[in-house]
Amino acid sequence: MKNPTDFAYHLAHYFNDFLCGCRNLSKNTVSSYSDTFRLMVIFFNERLSIPPEKLTLKIIDDRSIFHYLEWLQTDRHCSNATRNNRLAAIHSFFRYLQTQDPKRLLVCQKILLIPFKKETKPILKYLTIEQISALLRVPNLHNERERRDVVLLSLLYDTGARVQEICDLRIRDIRLESPSIVTLTGKGRKTREIPIVGNTINLLSGYIKEKKLTGVHLLDHPLFFNQRRQPLSRGGITHILNKYASKVDGILIPEKITPHILRHSKAMHLLQGGYNMVIIRDWLGHVSIQTTEIYARLDIETKRKILESAFPERISNEEMPDWNEDKSLIDFLKNL
Repeated sequence: MKNPTDFAYHLAHYFNDFLCGCRNLSKNTVSSYSDTFRLMVIFFNERLSIPPEKLTLKIIDDRSIFHYLEWLQTDRHCSNATRNNRLAAIHSFFRYLQTQDPKRLLVCQKILLIPFKKETKPILKYLTIEQISALLRVPNLHNERERRDVVLLSLLYDTGARVQEICDLRIRDIRLESPSIVTLTGKGRKTREIPIVGNTINLLSGYIKEKKLTGVHLLDHPLFFNQRRQPLSRGGITHILNKYASKVDGILIPEKITPHILRHSKAMHLLQGGYNMVIIRDWLGHVSIQTTEIYARLDIETKRKILESAFPERISNEEMPDWNEDKSLIDFLKNL
């Protein structure tokens, strides 16, 4: 077997030493970056007939990267957002490569100049408090599995957690004694503590006892797990959510919803409840408050109330004169 190519050498060090070792990125981020380069290898193999063992850095330049991005959108029907995510991963790699191989500085910088495409950002969807209440009333509390599901959905909404943060929860992350909190580990391995109250505490307490998860030796056991006692996956939680969303009766609810919509819903309800942006930012685990401000721009209900309070009283229809009865106006119009 021939020696590994320079591309294979630098890519391996980029993932193993830089992303995992230096930056300590989450497994989901590393997986996303990995998909980018897996697809790139497929592109060079299928479109340019260059097998992986012959793919070198000399072949990869700004033109080939541009054609790869076009291939993603034309052949694989990727959106602008997905294309931009792939480009962000490529930029990250070639920014790293600049420091490892200065001879390729010019090529790296040409690739870094490839712009992102402007993308249309959809309006964030969220559920009203009435819709959330209707959703949480669907599971049958007399059924063991559905009792687990109502605990899962309640915690997903109450904490405003990302779905992966719920997947990663362990028993040690739950504190039921006063003050009751859930410790979430989010992006960048950052942890935050979220308070839980009332019914959620009772649901969690009953669930942990029912599943016999109270022993000290089970502190690292996943909080929500499948029949093989493995943590529920993101897809599994999404399936559970949509199963109950489809059964909501008496109130209109979107046909397909995602766990992130519950996160958006919690943020909107905190905002409408009078909490300031700093508290909501910390609750959601946002790095910048600018990310949180999107909910203020989205809060139509608050805007409507402000508009109504600032608008003068409406004149009743009875006080509005009928212009058809104004003879001078009619004569004026006829003479135009």
